[in-house]
Amino acid sequence: MNSSRSFSKLPNFKASQLPIIKARFVERPNRFLVLCDLDGTSVEAYLPNPGRLRELLIPGRTLYLVATPPETPRSTPYTALAVEREGRPVLLHTHLANDVAAHLLAEGRLPGFEGAAVIRREAAAGSSRYDFLLERGGREFFLEIKSCTLFAGRIAMFPDAVTARGRKHLEQLSLHAKRGTPGGVVFLVHSPGIDAFLPDYHTDLAFSRTLLAVKDDILVKAVAVSWTADLALGPSIREVWIPWGLIEKEARDEGAYLLVLEMARSRRIDVGGLGRVTFPKGYYVYAGSARTNLSKRVERHLRLRKRLHWHIDFLRGAADSCTALPVRASEDLEHGLAAALGEMAGWDVPRFGASDCRCPTHLFGFRENPVRDPRFIDMLLRFRIGRLEASL
Repeated sequence: MNSSRSFSKLPNFKASQLPIIKARFVERPNRFLVLCDLDGTSVEAYLPNPGRLRELLIPGRTLYLVATPPETPRSTPYTALAVEREGRPVLLHTHLANDVAAHLLAEGRLPGFEGAAVIRREAAAGSSRYDFLLERGGREFFLEIKSCTLFAGRIAMFPDAVTARGRKHLEQLSLHAKRGTPGGVVFLVHSPGIDAFLPDYHTDLAFSRTLLAVKDDILVKAVAVSWTADLALGPSIREVWIPWGLIEKEARDEGAYLLVLEMARSRRIDVGGLGRVTFPKGYYVYAGSARTNLSKRVERHLRLRKRLHWHIDFLRGAADSCTALPVRASEDLEHGLAAALGEMAGWDVPRFGASDCRCPTHLFGFRENPVRDPRFIDMLLRFRIGRLEASL
């Protein structure tokens, strides 16, 4: 096999050789563009990451930028490489994850792949293309790398946005393995304090179920890395535990959900048994649950055309937008979510959605979009991820 192998100490990996420029995140007009405050001047930066990044891209957070080289055919003057969270940079540039993996492979420091050698990168096989074709244990081996930036406490999750492409990679890796060419996936977690990795079944249940289905066919690893202040790869490279039993217990289509609705103007609406209710301009968050078929329940709420049944159906028809945030769980979290929302909301709508429980309400009002509020994001992470630490 024509492969490259190196066991000599290589220069430490850096995300960029260009000077790092720090700016403050302002907003994200689209998936690949961020607006930043650079010493009082508003600048645009290319964001090479299609993930939602809600817990990272919070107004005021420090972004690590580099100037776009003149020869690059891109109009944005900067590229965002990382964002600071809890005093540490978290790598945002997903394209660099493969370069990190290549560096660790060349040094023999990627857990589970010590002694493996890269035959080629971007290896095509059938209808798929994998990040690496390796020589591992005397055999060819397909390797896919996934960059993971979603974490809370000691737990990391992937993906933070639905990834049909990622699910296809898992299915195709399993198929190639059954046909005689083994393969695997490594989740590179960009935080050194992580002890466990789970697929994000809240966001992409299909990906999570596929990972469970193929885990005995392919090699699945999670590896935690760290970054220094100048975006050099830190010395700690550590394999992270994957608690398969906990994943099987929790990755089900049941649990709670939050609906974030925008009212661009104040309105007075008929809400079934509640009568006419005044809804001031702002944002509203509704806490609900479904013990089965959570996905279908959420899909119904998002639809505009339907028979009006629950209180939330009347508000949904009048709202200018609606975003769903599932919180899948094997335990009942709906009332805990309602209580947590009540502690941070500007106001509430009495008895809304609470006719079958003792909660005063399940609908809460906010002047600004709560998805951009660090308190709301921390609460969501606590219910989605943090509560699982007790089960590790």
